[in-house]
Amino acid sequence: MMQAVQVARRLAPRFAARAAGHDRDGTFPADDFRDLREAGLFGLMVPRDLGGLGAGFGEYAAVATELARGNGATALVFNMHASVTGALGAVTEELAEALGVPDEALAARDRLLRAAADGSWYAVAMSERGAGARLSRLSTVYEPVDGGWRIKGSKTFCSGAGHADGYLVAARSAADPSVVSQFLVPAGDGLTVEETWDSLGMRSTSSHDLHLDVTVPADRLLGGVEGLALVIAQLMPHWLVASYAAVYVGVGRAAIDAAVEHLNARDLGGLPAVRARLGRADAAVAAADLVVAEAARRVDEAPGDAETNRWVWRAKLLAGTTAAEVAASVLEAAGTGATRRGHPLERLYRDARCGSLHPATSDVCADWLGVAALGGDPDRDSSVPRW
Repeated sequence: MMQAVQVARRLAPRFAARAAGHDRDGTFPADDFRDLREAGLFGLMVPRDLGGLGAGFGEYAAVATELARGNGATALVFNMHASVTGALGAVTEELAEALGVPDEALAARDRLLRAAADGSWYAVAMSERGAGARLSRLSTVYEPVDGGWRIKGSKTFCSGAGHADGYLVAARSAADPSVVSQFLVPAGDGLTVEETWDSLGMRSTSSHDLHLDVTVPADRLLGGVEGLALVIAQLMPHWLVASYAAVYVGVGRAAIDAAVEHLNARDLGGLPAVRARLGRADAAVAAADLVVAEAARRVDEAPGDAETNRWVWRAKLLAGTTAAEVAASVLEAAGTGATRRGHPLERLYRDARCGSLHPATSDVCADWLGVAALGGDPDRDSSVPRW
């Protein structure tokens, strides 16, 4: 684990040096992903017996935090790949048997994981216009055809669109809309990227729209069983909810780093108000980091446990709100000069603001935790489906 974290720490300054240009132009950080591939980090979550590093959720969180100190957008896209490989790698023999996963589906899963260890990386195509990330509201549909599955629909916010080697696609059965399944669709014919991403923050994630009209082989149905998407969302909420959290802890820390450099260069550290803002920011990010680490520890020790899941939702809520509040505060401490386009704090302020908006949003997280605190079932006691 320490080796992967050290690799991420070594890569972060390279990412930081490129970040401003990619943010300005809205271009994908392809060089960052070349570095990640060469460092073997696409195999971070792949079990060792399949050629990967065999990391747990705690190791992932530590790596993601370091990468985000370099470029939050790069870390955010890497998070999507880690979510796919982490969820696939976490399907134990016992869980596979309980879910009815056939042996041939496990063999297909292993092929995908080996490919990741060899340098392939995967994006996530789940969200849709008008539905967001709610799996139960998707309009993308699939149906069986000779030798495989036909998938048709459109996705939005697909980070890494046009650059990934494959896409995790969530779709509903055309025959039974209550059945939601997931497929690993290879890049290539049948996929069209519409360049729609021109955002406030995380501008270099290439989170464009992805249109699908494609046929995939039968073994591209993840798990080999239809209808597992909502089940996996319940069993592994950490990949859907808290994997973003570590990224925004890193963004918050990067904002403090940039503020310190700015303030020291202008000899403003003697102002008590400035020091107080930095002190509060440091404490807030440290607290969020500890909550993410505790959630990750529990995920590794007792995944899916009720108390583990409470920590997962706490981690997402606190990381997102903390990053935004810290970046805003240290930007104010730095002064108007730091709001100029191209200043690191201006970019980090915009990137940090995105943390609360990823699913589950901060309001949804807070509501989930409120239902849990009242003794209810937060996954079901809601006027609208969580997923």
